[in-house]
Amino acid sequence: MLLNFAHDGHAGAVDVRIGSNDDPSALACGPGSLGLPVCTATVTSGAAGYHVMCGWVQLVRSSDNRSGGSAFEIDPFALFADADWPYAFYGHLPTLFDAPSRSSRQDMDWLAHAFLAKTPLEKASRRVVALTGFSWGFTIRDGEVASRSPAPLTLADWQAHVPLLRERNPGWDFGSNS
Repeated sequence: MLLNFAHDGHAGAVDVRIGSNDDPSALACGPGSLGLPVCTATVTSGAAGYHVMCGWVQLVRSSDNRSGGSAFEIDPFALFADADWPYAFYGHLPTLFDAPSRSSRQDMDWLAHAFLAKTPLEKASRRVVALTGFSWGFTIRDGEVASRSPAPLTLADWQAHVPLLRERNPGWDFGSNS
């Protein structure tokens, strides 16, 4: 799936690819990720330099999480799980890579909302502006894994996550994207 976006007069795109994790060791994953989907979202842009500094904010709703699948949770990069930092990945044209892992193959539903976002450098505050987003995920039924195809998300989807993002990252502004 290809998602187009624009920011500050520059066009960009995100190429989202979902595959199966058929060789966990090649991806530095544990054995619990075997057969589960792998998501790679690559950013391209006609802009350069600091114009393409951005990051990925990902939230996950899973029937095996604390809420039993009724609520999304922030999916941080494990090394920064306790930091007041909304991004799973951040950098120059950052790639989102995620390879979920589960030791059990009990029936479950797993859904991620991934947003490419920018923190404008000219602002004094730490502001997060969503540029584009997509959903992806998988289900397990009777031990069989089925990937969920990626689908575009809207600004309304982003806004639905803002209360949680504000609660978990009080040092950041998740206000209007205008």
